[in-house]
Amino acid sequence: MAMAAGMQKKQWTITPPDPRAADLAAQLRISPLLAQLLVNRKVTAIDDARNYISPKLTGLIEPERMPGIAPAVRRIKQAITDAEPISIYGDYDVDGITSVAILWHLLTMLGAKVDYYIPHRIDEGYGLNDDAVTQLAKNGTKLIITVDCGITAIQQTDLANQLGIDVIISDHHQPSASLPDAVAIVHPLLESYPNPDSAGATVAMKIAWALANEYKTGPRVNEQLRQFLLNATTLAAIGTIADVVDLRGENRILASWGLKAVTESKLPGIKAIIESADLTGQDLDSYHIAFRLAPMLNAAGRMGHARLAVELLTSDSTIRCIQIANYLKEQNRLRQQQQRKIYAHARELIAAVGFDHPDRKSIVIADESWHSGIIGIVASRLTEDYLRPVIMISTANSVGQGSARSVEGFHILNAIASCRRHLIKFGGHAMAAGVKIEKQNIPAFAEGLEQYAEENLAHESLVSKIHIDTLCRLSQLTRPVVNELALLEPLGQGNPRPLFATRGVRCISPPRKVGQKGAHLQLAITDDTASIRCIGFGMGKLEKKILESESFSVAYQPQINHFNGTSSVQLVIDDIQFE
Repeated sequence: MAMAAGMQKKQWTITPPDPRAADLAAQLRISPLLAQLLVNRKVTAIDDARNYISPKLTGLIEPERMPGIAPAVRRIKQAITDAEPISIYGDYDVDGITSVAILWHLLTMLGAKVDYYIPHRIDEGYGLNDDAVTQLAKNGTKLIITVDCGITAIQQTDLANQLGIDVIISDHHQPSASLPDAVAIVHPLLESYPNPDSAGATVAMKIAWALANEYKTGPRVNEQLRQFLLNATTLAAIGTIADVVDLRGENRILASWGLKAVTESKLPGIKAIIESADLTGQDLDSYHIAFRLAPMLNAAGRMGHARLAVELLTSDSTIRCIQIANYLKEQNRLRQQQQRKIYAHARELIAAVGFDHPDRKSIVIADESWHSGIIGIVASRLTEDYLRPVIMISTANSVGQGSARSVEGFHILNAIASCRRHLIKFGGHAMAAGVKIEKQNIPAFAEGLEQYAEENLAHESLVSKIHIDTLCRLSQLTRPVVNELALLEPLGQGNPRPLFATRGVRCISPPRKVGQKGAHLQLAITDDTASIRCIGFGMGKLEKKILESESFSVAYQPQINHFNGTSSVQLVIDDIQFE
């Protein structure tokens, strides 16, 4: 029997009430629901809870505490003084793009001779490469500063040293046992640092902050540097949210303040991309960054060259920024178009080769028509559909390039490493990875991965799970309470969107199919304490079953729905369980 995406019954895990929530609610004068959400996120001390719902910039960690920052600042100051050409070498994703922009702005302000280099996603791949280092040497570069990459670039750093280039590594990815022979390595994992989960943009911002401190003439930085630091906070927030790092502690402070400042940013590129995304005049939250702005910035690297996105964030020409932003919007539209096409094709291929069989533990598929810059996004969606680790490989070039995504509890990098004999190159982490492979080795690789999954992928990892914050009555979801839940923003990794559940509800009127082809479902429910309207996206097929059920349980996200000048509480249904 083949699996149908979305048809498996989801397993609910409901967090039990915690008595500590009552004390938080009383002392902070917040609702019991918000207090319970804080406790669920391991925030139980009063001061910690107060800082959580009202993050303060004073809570940012001083840049001098970042491991390796002192020698990095010394070398950069020397390069500025001696007018040595500096190249900032970044990654092509949003974290890398924002990291480059942060350092470029400050070094330019300080009068440095600085340029930036972003490798091409398809032609060069991630990180430092020999050809790029050689070209930078020919161009006269004397100092390379990597951002969001470089911690494993031992060979490339040695080459740079041989060519007379000093290298400063700034990165946040997992270091290996051996480190590059760089003049400085700025990395939150190399020593005990309070925020080990810093994004690459945060590391770059700390270098810039430390440099700004070096150039201040009084107890405070001058107005120009102060404005730069505000812009840097916004860029670091965008990189942090887009890179899906843990949004607690310092990351939460940065993301929170950066989101507040993003609409007031003086950078023409930020203004242009907000306008292009049709978000002008709105208060932006983590959703807008992750799903509206970040995909546009990422489209440059996925569909062409990410250098264009860096130009957007560094140019002082309003006209040029508007041109780039509109181009990125179009590139993102084309990316979405190709993504839908690849997704549909991949589903057909999975069914054709029998990889959707319930006994199958992994999925490895390949095709020459797939764009290698897009397959990672599609692999993530397929992993959600089939609850299996998925590796998609584009064989458009002589060497196949693949993106892997995994399920909770299955370390995909270890799985891939067990099949290394079939691969040219691979890298990544527990939940996502990349591979390079000769086309003829793909079947053997797929077989080896399936064998590893058979031995190491537990059955519980193949079950769709929903983690529910708390059970509640509908009468608890008043407008003030739902509005108050916004204090949890920014939401993301480590601070997920709140999910509630109510048992034993029933419809007070027949549900109604809405949307294209009746894909979605509108309904109004009651639990005898209150009545609330709901929307179930993609749940149109459940209309008949709901009509036939006396009662059912719903898991949902509450939100304020604004319509025709009025606002009311609406529930966005995540799942329905029938009694």
